Amino acid sequence: MLTVRHLLLVLTIFGIPALAVASEWKLAWSDEFDKDGKPDSAKWTYEEGYVRNDESQYYTKDRSENARVENGNLVIEARKDHVALGKDAPSRKGRDFADYTSASLTTRGKASWTCGKIEVRAKLPEARGTWPAIWMLGDNIDSVGWPACGEIDIMEFVGYEPGIVHANVHTRGFNHMRGNGRGEKLALPDASDRFHVYAVEWTPKALEFFVDGKKFLTCANDGSGVDSWPFDAPQYLILNLAIGGAWGGTKGIDDSRFPQQMLVDYVRIYQETKATSP
Repeated sequence: MLTVRHLLLVLTIFGIPALAVASEWKLAWSDEFDKDGKPDSAKWTYEEGYVRNDESQYYTKDRSENARVENGNLVIEARKDHVALGKDAPSRKGRDFADYTSASLTTRGKASWTCGKIEVRAKLPEARGTWPAIWMLGDNIDSVGWPACGEIDIMEFVGYEPGIVHANVHTRGFNHMRGNGRGEKLALPDASDRFHVYAVEWTPKALEFFVDGKKFLTCANDGSGVDSWPFDAPQYLILNLAIGGAWGGTKGIDDSRFPQQMLVDYVRIYQETKATSP
């Protein structure tokens, strides 16, 4: 089979002007949230329970008060609640009632990707104690654990620090538990007032993070191995709105501001293709 590489070699040998090989992003997966009702079960599933980070919310499954599609947006809503948790409720940590509820939607088991451009257009909540995130985890988390599976935080926001968004990358060799996590923050004064596009361009060489097309963080593959770069394997996407927790709750929770919402206009996943031109 004549590959592009072989073709370029032949053209060079015979003095024929080489073709330019350009990268293009082709849409591979998306959800435009254009049908009111429940999130598309063919694309999304739910985390359920008290899942991580000592957070205060109970993530519910298939509960419209916490996750629904309306007016062209996915609505993830955190509520100050008093919801009974049955004895069989997953990850209830012995509690009989949930004081806060919210939702965490994930593509785990539905879709995952290795490299690509991930774009999410979203509007963030605005109260102290909120902790929304748009992020990814490795499919192999059950076998290797965190942080060995790799974590790509496309957007994180803590409500006690309004007008600032964060991007972070966690691996076994570099993470916040070791005090050497790789990340950056960006001032975005109207993050809770209007929609912005949060994106990462993920190639074998680097992770590049953007807000509205403005790059503000590059995490390069240093070539030292899987402890630094586990991102040659597939990752799934998570959209969640946490309350409290190890980061979001460090300044307390403003109970007077509920309910709070993260609105998502669309999620678009692109894969890189190669195109040639004279």
